[in-house]
Formats: sequence, C-alpha cells, structure tokens
Amino acid sequence: MADTFSQIYIHLVFSVKGRQNVIHKTWREELFKYVSGIINGRDQKLFAIGGMPDHIHILFSSRPNCMVSELVNSVKTNSSKWINSRGFVKGKFYWQEGYGAFSYGQSQLDHVIQYINNQEQHHQRKSFKEEYIELLQRFNVTFEEKYLFDWVE
Repeated sequence: MADTFSQIYIHLVFSVKGRQNVIHKTWREELFKYVSGIINGRDQKLFAIGGMPDHIHILFSSRPNCMVSELVNSVKTNSSKWINSRGFVKGKFYWQEGYGAFSYGQSQLDHVIQYINNQEQHHQRKSFKEEYIELLQRFNVTFEEKYLFDWVE
C-alpha cells in the first residue's frame, strides 16, 4: 500500500511455562538472535530484546498488516522448536500461554530500550510478577490475577 504510513511500537512480554528459570546465560544471546531473525523475517523492525531466565521482552515496530497474535505465535512456536532441537533444557521447553503487548510512542523508545537492556539490574529490585502487574496497571489493562501466568513463588 503505497499511500499508507504508520509508526506503531509494541513492547511484548511473555514467560517460560511455569515461569521456570531455564533460559540460561550461556545460550540466551543465541536465543535472542534467533527470535530477532523471526521478527525481521516477518518484515517487522526489532529495536530491543532482553530478558531473564524466566521471561523475555521484545520491542519492535509493527507494520499495519502485522497481527501481533500471529507474530507472537510464530516467535513462541519456532523458538520453542529451536530450543528443543538444541537440547538446551532437560525435558521439553514451552512458553507459557498468553503474553502482554503494550504500545509506546516514539518519544518513549529510548526509555523502553534502556529498560529492556537493563533487565538484570531491574530484577534485583522487582520480581517478574510485580513487573508484569505494574505494566498491566500502567496501561489500564483489566485483568484478574488468577488468569495471569502460573506464578512460581
């Protein structure tokens, strides 16, 4: 569509099934590169990817024809297969059902990129559960805690 112009920034957050701490530092960057390839291969532009052993954050700009749910499904399905094919975890690796998707404006990008790149420092002060609920509240997303991820405390 030659006359369609847009700038849509999406911050995705999703976790490992059961919030298991299995995304090990020794292969985390390799996973991020693989996920980056999936996103770029679907003609979206990646700005940042980061995370912890139990979850990841992705910031990308979305084209108007991108369905976020289809992109997330592709990322989760293909990255799970990739992790399992390499034997990085004992047993089968799965991402938890569901995800968070939050939109930002251009003026907020530097802050969000810094936030994603500094996940380890951020989680010294706040758990993933606290972080996720805070995001939902900040974006006025109605939720019932019992339907959020399976929290392992």
